[in-house]
Parts: sequence; structure tokens; C-alpha cells
Amino acid sequence: MSSAGEVVAVGSPRFALHTLGWRAFQDLCAAVLREVWGQSVQAFADSNDGGRDGAFYGTWQPPTGPSGVRDIPPGPFVLQCKHTKRADATLTPSELEDEFDKVSALVKRGVCGTYVLLTNARVTGTSEEKIRRRLSACGVAHPLVLDGQWLSDMIATHRRLRMFVPRVYGLGDLSQILDERAYAQTSVLMASAPEQVVTFVVTGAYRKAARALSEHGFVLLLGDPAVGKSVIALMLAISAADNWGCMAIKARTSEELVQRWNPHEKDQFFWLDDAFGAVRHEEHLTHAWARDLPHVMSAVKNGARVVLTSRSYIYNEARPLLKPYSYPRLHEQQVTVDVADLTREERQQILYNHLAAGDQPQGVRTQMKPHLEAAADAAPFRPEAARRLGLQAFTSKLPLTRQGITTFMAQPQQLLSDVYNQLDDHAHAALALVYATAQDKALPGLPKPITFDASDRNIVDQAGSTQAGVGKALTALTGTFLRLNTSPDGQEYWAFHHPTLREGFAAWLTTQPHLMPMVLVGMTDQALLSRTDCLSPGSGQHQGTLLRIPPPLYPDVARRVVALRQRPREREEDWLQYHNRQRAVLVYLWQNSSSGFLRVYVAADPELYEALVQFDAPTAYDLRPRVLARLHRAGLLPEGVRQQTIARMMELSVTAPDADWVEAEGGVGPWDVLLTNEEREAMLEHVRQQLVLNLDDRVEDWVGEFAGDEDDDPVENALRVYEEAFKERHDASTASTIDWAIDNYQQMRQPPEDDTSEWTPSTPSLHERLSHLRQRSGNQRSLFDDVDQ
Repeated sequence: MSSAGEVVAVGSPRFALHTLGWRAFQDLCAAVLREVWGQSVQAFADSNDGGRDGAFYGTWQPPTGPSGVRDIPPGPFVLQCKHTKRADATLTPSELEDEFDKVSALVKRGVCGTYVLLTNARVTGTSEEKIRRRLSACGVAHPLVLDGQWLSDMIATHRRLRMFVPRVYGLGDLSQILDERAYAQTSVLMASAPEQVVTFVVTGAYRKAARALSEHGFVLLLGDPAVGKSVIALMLAISAADNWGCMAIKARTSEELVQRWNPHEKDQFFWLDDAFGAVRHEEHLTHAWARDLPHVMSAVKNGARVVLTSRSYIYNEARPLLKPYSYPRLHEQQVTVDVADLTREERQQILYNHLAAGDQPQGVRTQMKPHLEAAADAAPFRPEAARRLGLQAFTSKLPLTRQGITTFMAQPQQLLSDVYNQLDDHAHAALALVYATAQDKALPGLPKPITFDASDRNIVDQAGSTQAGVGKALTALTGTFLRLNTSPDGQEYWAFHHPTLREGFAAWLTTQPHLMPMVLVGMTDQALLSRTDCLSPGSGQHQGTLLRIPPPLYPDVARRVVALRQRPREREEDWLQYHNRQRAVLVYLWQNSSSGFLRVYVAADPELYEALVQFDAPTAYDLRPRVLARLHRAGLLPEGVRQQTIARMMELSVTAPDADWVEAEGGVGPWDVLLTNEEREAMLEHVRQQLVLNLDDRVEDWVGEFAGDEDDDPVENALRVYEEAFKERHDASTASTIDWAIDNYQQMRQPPEDDTSEWTPSTPSLHERLSHLRQRSGNQRSLFDDVDQ
């Protein structure tokens, strides 16, 4: 092992650089200049560049560390990139005749004291000598010729280069560049999605995420569906295994992260997809994060690295509950990354890579080529749509015109339904089986091999398929619609290749009445609560497609949800699992149920009202008042139950104290539905009589109860709400009494432990993001120029 940031390779590695496009190869050369040689460079445009096709220029500064080149004095230099897509190509001097003429002009203009030719082709010793002699004859003082093997050696010996060009992990033999532990980790990660490694593009979002991970140990990747959040997380995991020797753990919840964090294992990498919900915001996950964030930050402080992903609209709902201001180490602007923020060149490179890695015939790619720049400009641009464009399974009937291709890119979900219609009955049955079982927390997909139970056989029969037909279809769909994954315990399972394919299938299922009942029967309880809704047909769709249940099936769904709510805690369940199941039922009744479904439900669950009025403080975190308000809006809450609800809140307003019932800003809270103005005033008077006049006795009780370990103290918050409420009613005396109680309470509380000291990460900061190197010109070479070669 060599100095920090480098590793000595065993043997002589050779990377498949010919599989890169010409532009990606130039980006790799630029990364070598920046990360290995430490040179600041500019780029000439790809045409009208004064004779430098794909060339960089700058003023050479001698590198401070190992550079892989002999000493070069300071001065102007030009780097010329020559790429070939032939794996066995050898560069000869005759192929550079045009370049020699250009070099003479560059030397005369004083911009080329050193000329570096970097190619992925082989260069023989004889050819190198001839090329250098010709360059010297043109006036170059320091000619260098570096071939593909030299570049492969640089990749093998510079970890930081690999971190910022992580696609190289998919171009060669990892065992030659990684130590045993990193090799094992990276092999497992890459096996889960090899095509994602091959097609990955280093974007500004990736660089920002890598910098945040290195400097802060934490990054939150945000974006809409299909923009590449999980791909960036995967590449960060691979780079972390290489650069820091991190053991990667893909946790499912914040609780699992805390449980699996080992304080004695400093180099751990935690990756959590959809941290706050997969399709919609799941409050119980967010509350768990708010609770566990201090522990997560402790792990980060001690060397762990954490990557979360979330859809933007879900994070926007979760953010107010996270109280980020309570955790000074989590500086939101520094650690959140908008993955969808792509430059035009980045979009083009992503599209190029997916077409190059796909199975489209050369003739089809040739027909597509004139329209690909327009396709990359489609808004919104989704890398998942680019992947589908490169696969025949999704484009068999696609018109290869500019309009056809750009529509495919901009509106992938609209076309996806037609694609599902084109599949045969065996494929429909296979996808329905995966959809029905894909939300089981123990195994998030359809196990391989399949053991068909009664519900599985019903789905197969209703689809008009057979068990043998399903088996063949699963094999055929793998790699396009489905992906074969492996669980931590070694169990293989099928899952949808991308969440948008699963959501598109859910939308298509609503048009297939013969499949809907059987899919519901085959669904796990978790899938039923998280992937369906019983909203009215005309009420629109949740952001993130759900399976819309038609009214004739309401009774069947109601019976299942009632059984889930009434099911006692099972022996194998811990308290948190039981709590999350109950909470998921409440979310379903609150957010995913139409008035028509609620009417069916309350008839099937006569014990519901009694359970709902037993809510607890803090009521802001208890969903039962929200369900009561939803029932009241639907005209399904008996007046006697409403009065019990008010009595319970009146009790908690004093004993907790809980002020959530006080008028909410904008009048959107559950208590704005459940309380009349007169009842609200009566409750405030109850607070004055029963709480304010006894504050001197209550303060000591609260201090003992909360012990000063709450970052966001609920008692102080409630008292301040009450103080403001009495001020608004011009009751200065009562407000002043509450203000005194707050001061007294603060003095009596034990000061919280100071955890705001500055933390310096153990790893050095990454270099500043590479500046955009290319200047645009009207006649530049298209990035897609060699996509059909």
C-alpha cells in the first residue's frame, strides 16, 4: 500500500476504455489532468479550435506527488485526446499527419511548449519514438505520448480519480485495483445493478454529493422519480468502499441504521433509499428519523458515512417534522443535492451511455442519431426513460422520428400503458405476481424459485397463463421490466427494474378488471396499505401512482383493513412493528379513503370510534385526531363521539400540556374541523383555570419528567402557544404569568449537553468541482457522432 489516496496494483490492469464514447474519454482525460497532475485546464471547442481536435490547454505546474510522467518545466502545454472504439487498435504515426501540421502553428503562436498525446489505443515503442521525433521537429520542447495502458495504470493507482470517474469500476478487473475487503464489497454492490455502473455519468450533482460525503459524512439526494438518485447512491457506496474501505450497509429504516452502527467500526457506509416513504410521505418514518437523528449524527461524527434518498415532494412534506435546526451538524444547504439538476451535456452523455449499453440494432441507432440531441433536451429529462429508449422491449412500435422519440422521453408513463398492453398473458401474470408480493418487508419481491400458493395460482389463472409460462416470462422480463436481486441472506428475488415501472403497472392494472381482485388477494398487508387507495374515481391521483380500488371492491378491502387494525400484537412482533402497522391503517383511513369507502368501513368496524378517542399527547404526532376530523368532514362522526373527543383534548391540554388544539395558521388542522369557536374559547378558559393558576406546582413536575434532554421541549412550546393565545385576547395578566413560568422552567432544567462543537472530518476535502471545460460553438461535433459505431 502506498501513500494516502493511492494503491499499488498487482499486475498490469487494462480497462475497456474503447467502450467509452469520444466525449466520455475526453472527460476522463480532463479528470486525469485535474486529479492526478493537479493542472488547471481550459478546453478548445470541438470545432474551429485552432487545430486542436478535442484538446486542452493551460500552463503546466509541476505536480507535487507521483504523476506518472517525467519532469516537465512550467510553461504552456496542450493535451491532445485521441479515442478509438476498437478494442485492439494500435495508433500509428500516419494517423496523426493532420495533427503534426497543426502543432507547428501552435508552437509558432507560443501556446505549446509541451505537447501530451493521450490515447486509449496501444502505442508501440517504435511508433512512440517516431511520434515524439515528429513533434520535436515541429518545435515542441517536451513531447509526451501516453497510451491506454498508462491511463489504466493511473486509474489503478489513484483512488481519488476513481471517485470522480466511478464508471471505471465497470471497465476492468476490480481485483487488480482494490484490496480484498473493498473488492468484496464493491463486487456485491455492482452485482446488484451492473448496467447502472456501465452507464453512469459523473454529473455536477454526483460531485456535490461526493464532496458532501467526504466533508460532512452525510448527504441527502433529492429528485423526482426516475432521475437517478439510487444510481448516485450506488456509485457513492462503491467509491466509499474503494477510497475509505467502508463496509456498505443498505438499511431500510433509521432504527435499523442505529442498530447496525458499530462505534468500534469507524468506516461504515449506510445507504437508505426512500427514507421518508416510497410513493407518499409516511409520517412514522419521518418521526423515527427525527427521533434517531442525534444517534445518526453521532455515528457520522465517529466516521460513519450516510446517504439518504427521497423524492422531492415527499421530503417537502417530511422536512417540517425533522426540525433540522435542532441538529447543527446537519447543514441542509451543504448536504442536500438536487439530482435532477443536469446540464445539457450531462443529459446527452446519459442518453448516449444507455443507447450504447442497450440492445438496439445498429440500424435503429443510426435512424435515431439525428434526433438524439432533441431527445436529450426533452423536459422533463429522466435517465430511466433514456434506459428504456436503448431497449427494444420498450420501443418495438416507436416511430423513429423526432416527435416520436422526444415524446417517448418526455412522456414515458403515457406510453408505458401501451407497452404493457403489447405484452402477452404470461408476462402480465408474471408482473402481477411481482407487484402483489413486492412490498413484503422481509423480502421485497417475488422469491426465486417460486412456490405457487393458492393466491399466486389464482393470479396466474385469471391472467390466462400457466406456471410454466410465468417462469419463462420472468426470465424474459429480467433486465428490462424486472431485476433479479439478492437479499442479505442470499435469497434471490424479482423486483421491478425501477419504481416508475411498478407505478406504471399499477396504473395499467386499473384498466384490467379481471386481474384486480386476484392481485388484491395476493397482495401482502404492507402492499395493500402502501400501494393502493380507495379514493373517489374522479378525485385525481396521489403524486406517485397508487392502485385505485373501484367501489365494488370496497367491502373486501374494508374487511382486510379492519382485520389489520383489530389484530393484537403478535408474539413475533416487537412494539415498533405493531405500532407501525396500526399507524399505517390510520394513514389509509385519513389520506387514502373516500367518503364512500369510509361509510363501508365504519359499518364493518363498530369498535373504531372507541379506539380513536383514546389518542395521546403530543396530539400533533397522533393520527387518531386526524382520522376523527376526516370522519367528521364525511358526516360519519356521531355527535356523542365528537364530545368525547373534545373532553379528551381538554384533559390533555392541561396535563401534558398539549396546545395542538389552539387555532392553527390557515385553519387546516384537525381541531379546526372538530371544534367550534365557542368550544375553543371554553377550552382556553379551562386552561386558564386549571393550568395557569397552578403553574407553580406544575413546573417542578415537568422538570423532573423531561430532565432537560429534549432538543425541542414540548412543555416550553405549549406554554409559548398559550402565552400568545392569551396575548391575542388581551389578557396580559395571564400571559405574564405564563411568561414567568417559562423563565422559571428554563432555569430549573438541566442544561443540555453542548454538542455544537466544530468537527473536522478525518479525510481531506475533495478538490473543487471541475469547471465546465468546453465552449459551445454552432458547428461543434455532436456527442452522438459515434453512437452507432
